[in-house]
Amino acid sequence: MMKTFKPKLTFANIINMNVGFFGIQYSFGLQQSAVNPIYDFLGASPDEIPLLNLAGPMTGLLIQPIIGAMSDKTWSPKFGRRKPYFFIGALMCSIALLFYPFSSSLWMAAGLLWILDVGNNTAMEPYRAFIADKLDESQQPTGFQAQSFFTGLGQTLVNLSIFIFPMIFLGTTGSLPTWIYASFFLGSVCSIGSVWWSMRSTSEIPPTEEELAEMKASPLSILSPFIDIIGAIKDMPKVLWQLALVYLFQWYALFCYWQNSAKSIAQSVWKTTVYQDNPTYSEAVSWSGLVNGWYNIVMFLVAFSLVYFAKKYSPKKVHAFCLLLAGLGFLAFPMIENKYLLFPAITGFGIGWASMMGIPYLIVVSEIPKERYGVYMGIINMMIVIPMLIQTLSFGYILKHFLNNDPGKAITFAGVFLLIAAAATLLIKAKPNQNIDIKAVPMGGH
Repeated sequence: MMKTFKPKLTFANIINMNVGFFGIQYSFGLQQSAVNPIYDFLGASPDEIPLLNLAGPMTGLLIQPIIGAMSDKTWSPKFGRRKPYFFIGALMCSIALLFYPFSSSLWMAAGLLWILDVGNNTAMEPYRAFIADKLDESQQPTGFQAQSFFTGLGQTLVNLSIFIFPMIFLGTTGSLPTWIYASFFLGSVCSIGSVWWSMRSTSEIPPTEEELAEMKASPLSILSPFIDIIGAIKDMPKVLWQLALVYLFQWYALFCYWQNSAKSIAQSVWKTTVYQDNPTYSEAVSWSGLVNGWYNIVMFLVAFSLVYFAKKYSPKKVHAFCLLLAGLGFLAFPMIENKYLLFPAITGFGIGWASMMGIPYLIVVSEIPKERYGVYMGIINMMIVIPMLIQTLSFGYILKHFLNNDPGKAITFAGVFLLIAAAATLLIKAKPNQNIDIKAVPMGGH
């Protein structure tokens, strides 16, 4: 197949094309840090929280691979290949975020979360393929780590809003604190605004004549995404199966942390286990926003430096080391009684989070066929959401019957799983990636 020429982009070009990822991740950050406290405010018990989060893994499992396969077979000279999908997804996110604070019951909040997650997943998957489409192999690491940077920036601002807005927007409106309205309304603007910026500033590379002929020979239909997904799984490189084992433990652990971090802080620092109508718990939620904001600050500070270390030591070793730091941080987290010491503990997770958002793609991208970037990025996301789905269905039972509904023990459980994921990473047998161009990575004063 004729190789598509991809011109080298400047660092500013790479940043512009990834600005839209900021809005998508701002929305995702609200899901991580604000939705579970909203469930607590609305009266959910700790063991109900995992099932109320079912929307994320289910929509990711169903939506991302389908959207990826569809975008592989899409081309419009006016709208492009990937951009129509992340625009529609961002629009859905904006609408859902606008209405979310008006939730008056648990099931209304859970229902809106399904809509929000469909939008997030529709937008996120084509963005991964967009990087692989647009950048040559030497610049792909910078592109993926730019997404890691914007993930950190977006989620940092979310968590800072959770800390600062309660000081500005006092009292309650309807069933929820007023600051929640401000955070979600800001997220609604960021979601669609940042995607619009990237669409306006970045064009897509047209497919070759050969690729267009292939699209016409097997046009998009209702069944074609499912046929493509099944075929891609059947032909999947061995390294992707090895990555799936890492992701099983990694993403199960992260869902445990996000669901329990605020309650763990309330228990260890504020010595309370009462979550509804409790100003002390609201204070703990606000502080958890600052703590989670810190790990995202760490993430975007170290994101680009990880590309350098991936070149020097291999992506596999870098990811394993970062998971080790994250796991040790989680083990320490629930034992800390001084609220300021939570920051050094969560720094390890910030480094791990930076790696999770970009480095695994460097391990596998060279073994994925170019014409199937979309469907394989969707399958990689299935590897993320299946562990989350397993967690939402199983962890409520584990938490209630084995961990005594103790959020601190849930965080410890997550730490052990991250250490297992680090060990599994070292078992991956991937081809050496010699195409990482260190000159394409911003260093020093850039």
